[in-house]
Amino acid sequence: MESTGFIVSHTYRPLTSLQSLPSPRGIPVFGNARQIVPEKMHQQLEEWSHVFGDRYRIKLGSRQVLVCSNPDDIATVLKDRPSRFRRSTRIEMVAKELQMAGVFAAHGEDWRRQRALVMQAFNPIHVKSYFPSLQNVAERFRKRLARQADTGIPFELEPDLMRYTVDVTAGLAFGTDMNTIASNGEIVQEHLSDIFRMLQKRLFAPFPYWHWFKLPEDRALDRSVQKVGETIATFVHEAHERMAKNPTLYEQPENLLEAMIAARDEDNAKLSQSDLTGNVMTMLLAGEDTTAHTLAWTIYLLHQHPDVFLRIRQEADDVMGTNAIASSHEQLREMDFIEACINESMRLRPVAPVIAAEATLDTEVANVSVPKGTMVLLLSRVGATDKRHFSNALNFYPGRWLLPASDENNRKVCFPFGAGPRLCPGRFLALEEMKIVISLIAKNFDIKNLDTLDGGPVQERMRFTMAPNELCLTLRHRTQSLR
Repeated sequence: MESTGFIVSHTYRPLTSLQSLPSPRGIPVFGNARQIVPEKMHQQLEEWSHVFGDRYRIKLGSRQVLVCSNPDDIATVLKDRPSRFRRSTRIEMVAKELQMAGVFAAHGEDWRRQRALVMQAFNPIHVKSYFPSLQNVAERFRKRLARQADTGIPFELEPDLMRYTVDVTAGLAFGTDMNTIASNGEIVQEHLSDIFRMLQKRLFAPFPYWHWFKLPEDRALDRSVQKVGETIATFVHEAHERMAKNPTLYEQPENLLEAMIAARDEDNAKLSQSDLTGNVMTMLLAGEDTTAHTLAWTIYLLHQHPDVFLRIRQEADDVMGTNAIASSHEQLREMDFIEACINESMRLRPVAPVIAAEATLDTEVANVSVPKGTMVLLLSRVGATDKRHFSNALNFYPGRWLLPASDENNRKVCFPFGAGPRLCPGRFLALEEMKIVISLIAKNFDIKNLDTLDGGPVQERMRFTMAPNELCLTLRHRTQSLR
């Protein structure tokens, strides 16, 4: 190439050290750990971001932690997994202790190997073929809600939503019809909720105290892990029986569990027994918790905005006709406004407002030096509710998702399913689960009242994922006649 005769000068900006970032004042030994209430952790971190800016640091015991709320920083970290960043080693340690040693806690080549199986199980074609089973679970759920409407008595919303989401996940991923919707006794969801709560506590504990002594809640956690382990053993046993009766399932597995068993039983042993058990546990936890919480927040927001609920009902009437629930995968795809409501709910009330990562090498984020092993906490809601990215950013306005993207409607700053290589593999199923529930509620019921168990204001509660405090829903059968 011919020279232009000019010398290009590059301006060098020295990296900012992590230690030089602003930080809330802590206390000796514990740092900021004692200032953070686990169930309100996300709100505390968000408040500090408004005081200290897009990038600041906190100290958890001896650990220096980088906290980022800038959407560009978040996108960079999420997209640079697993090369420059990974799930934190603390998450990996705790997850393995709780028998979640599957794709959730895996890293590097181990993660890539397991991820391929999970992605195959939750690809759009498989989810579409699963629709008849999804419809069957949804019809059971509609009947349960109808019985609740018959009584006119308030009922706790999330336990019922968790029955629904676990039944869907067990059917698609494990080929098991759990039918917890029909149960009023002890169900596996109760133990899963306890595991999630303790996962959160152990992740942010100043030190792993449970390695030396256990509190009553730690012993209760052990019992929950054992109970869920017994459920998983049943899933695996039933899958082995199906595969023994039909050996072609080794070549053409029909669900994630069968695919994992086939991979484990191959000569080259692609998966260990702990990988198999860990992935089943992960699918149960992820399939139950995040979708149920998003549904609960969406129903809450619809109750707060009855005009939006009526528009949803109109869309359900137009698409579903006289059917009580959606009759096809294609009908769900036509429900654009319902999907917009779900997207808006995930923007305002993301169930993962804090995402943890860890640097795998000495690197940098937005010119801040990040030493290897440093934990990075990503605050996903701050940018999504910033007026620089959304007009009327704090208002519930689903219609924004039906408009062309613009500087005032910047969807790229929202990360409801993460981003990059570790983007949630179950996102297609989650959207279908949520759309069929929201449409059947609007089609068949009126929301008479929605309140908390103690009658106080609705609050956000962080237990690894973010949920509302106990919501009590009162339904009545739809007063407006079906078309």
